[in-house]
Amino acid sequence: MKNWKTLALAFSLLGLVACKAETEKPIAQLAEIEKSPITKQHYIRVALLLDTSNSMDGLIDQAKAQLWEIVNELSYARCRNQRPDLQIALYEYGNDNLSSGSGYIRKILGFTSDLDDLSKELFSLTTNGGSEFCGTVIQASLKDLDWGNDDDDLKMIFIAGNEPFTQGNVDYRDAASMAKEKDVVVNTIFCGDYRHGVDTHWQDGARLTYGDYMSIDHNRQTVHIDSPYDDLILQLNIKLNKTYVPYGIRGKEKVAIQVAQDANAESYGKANAVGRTISKGSKFYKNSSWDLVDAMEEEAIVISDIESDNLPEELQDMNEEELTEYVKEKSAEREAIQSEINELNEKRRKFVADKKKATDNGLESALINALKKQAGKKNYTWQ
Repeated sequence: MKNWKTLALAFSLLGLVACKAETEKPIAQLAEIEKSPITKQHYIRVALLLDTSNSMDGLIDQAKAQLWEIVNELSYARCRNQRPDLQIALYEYGNDNLSSGSGYIRKILGFTSDLDDLSKELFSLTTNGGSEFCGTVIQASLKDLDWGNDDDDLKMIFIAGNEPFTQGNVDYRDAASMAKEKDVVVNTIFCGDYRHGVDTHWQDGARLTYGDYMSIDHNRQTVHIDSPYDDLILQLNIKLNKTYVPYGIRGKEKVAIQVAQDANAESYGKANAVGRTISKGSKFYKNSSWDLVDAMEEEAIVISDIESDNLPEELQDMNEEELTEYVKEKSAEREAIQSEINELNEKRRKFVADKKKATDNGLESALINALKKQAGKKNYTWQ
């Protein structure tokens, strides 16, 4: 018994010594530990609900032409000095080619950060006359998508169209109540006269969730502003594409999609192609599902798990060490190229800002103005 008491006393003394050692850490070190914030990733989640009925060719055209400028503007957002991740979902509604049983709506993409897929789907949209059920598509996006439960996230629906907001079996007011429960703001974009949108309840559809109501001329051509830096940025895009290392079953296919979306952007002019290149230089452009550089950076894959048959032919004979070194070299190249793109973009932004003051680009202007206004309520900043 005596030995047990002695042993217990010894352990107690050791505990006191350890505790004392801990409390005698330098005050500055303890203060640093206390000040270190617990960080978590924040998200900007945007659901785009686009009317693809016959009269909406202009709206779809604007979405294609303005996608990259919208993405770029969002890339400048900060939440508590952190860069949030961007996820975009895409729905179409009001098209006769869609199922009447679904209310003429289709979820094209759930929330995704794959910007190439988003561009590909936008460019595949076609219009056809139909019935536009706004309440139905809003409710579907609220039910189908995972909006998360972080109060700091920006969660927004943008619905664009030109028929009365009251059509369909789902009352838009019921959809608005569901949106408020999920902390989702519904913004409405009426394609036509402002007063007519008010009279057909588009303004009320936004008001109920403290969103913004806007009207645009959806048939207005997008204005792209050229800058002296555009050619240099486009040359960097060619170099940037050479840093991607496809892997897996879909690797080659995704490289082809990347090139196709470069061409789609260019089809709307040089400045639009520049906008896409700038997006590719941002942290929003992630391709870890098919690119080894991104996959290794995000620790999404282990080199030893990759079958050589799922690599480009010139890499198939490399051993694990050689392949790892090759990917590191490509990563360093990409980082340097993206840094150059971002430096040129800073100069371009200043140049374009001076020229763009009197420009209203319809869908782009409506989305960005609403996003910034609502982001300000959650203490987001733009840099």
